[in-house]
Amino acid sequence: MTWQQLHLQCAKADVDLAEALLMEADAVSIALDDAGDQPLFEPLPGESPLWDEVVLTGLFTRNEDADSGQVIEQLGHDIAAAVHASRVWVSVLEDKDWEREWMVNYKPIECANNLWIVPNWLKPPNPEATNIIMDPGLAFGTGYHATTRLCLDWLTTEDLADKVVIDYGCGSGILGIGALLLGARQVYAVDIDPQAVLATRQNAERNHVDDCLQAFLPEDFSEYCAQHEILPADVIIANILAKPLISLAPYFATLIAPQGRIVLAGLIESQTEQVSEAYQPYFALDPKHAFSAQEDQHWQRLSGTFTG
Repeated sequence: MTWQQLHLQCAKADVDLAEALLMEADAVSIALDDAGDQPLFEPLPGESPLWDEVVLTGLFTRNEDADSGQVIEQLGHDIAAAVHASRVWVSVLEDKDWEREWMVNYKPIECANNLWIVPNWLKPPNPEATNIIMDPGLAFGTGYHATTRLCLDWLTTEDLADKVVIDYGCGSGILGIGALLLGARQVYAVDIDPQAVLATRQNAERNHVDDCLQAFLPEDFSEYCAQHEILPADVIIANILAKPLISLAPYFATLIAPQGRIVLAGLIESQTEQVSEAYQPYFALDPKHAFSAQEDQHWQRLSGTFTG
């Protein structure tokens, strides 16, 4: 079977109408993509931010009759006029094994010091290495993003034996799982997205570390800490965004042991100064272990008191 794709480029304000018209025309599915190169930061659960200019792609079954293409083209022009689309075009999509097609681009990733990230449907290239078996399907954190790789590389350089680690903004759980495979005693994984909490638990079970990893929503983690006497963390890894990192600085200070280490990731260069100012009352920047300013900052809690 082949499929026809109707593509429309329109402004963000017209997307809802374009979607409704495509659905009314019996589109099997609708995809939304950036029409330019406009970055969108990771949304909160339930949020669906859009680019200023959007390309909508409606997928239609292709009939065998010769007029099928012309029908879709005319439909495209009619919808384009209604939503003030700046571009409209039609393409043909050949049928594939879609359940497996998305897996094709995922390959094992070699990190520092013989640490590998291996998709769960592939065999590890080196069975003797430290292999994180990862399902990338439900949440952020496959190892392909630079900040994830930098955090993993840093973990391989640390002596994590018998350490307590907090992975805040855990996504798929890849950093916490990596910490456990590298010798950590206990990991507390926290994320605002319920899907991330679910993915972390599933990936922990897949890597046989679920007895040492607990995953929470933030409010559940706070409640758990209030009801249980947990050991202060030796390491906190937070690979999220600048705004939440800034707001979390005082809270992180209550969770970490003296001389504990904290890695902040997910920053762009223009944000590092503001984030640094937020953490200086509680932590001291360790320049010897800092990553590049564009990506990550590594801080150490001062012994005894929190001073800059």
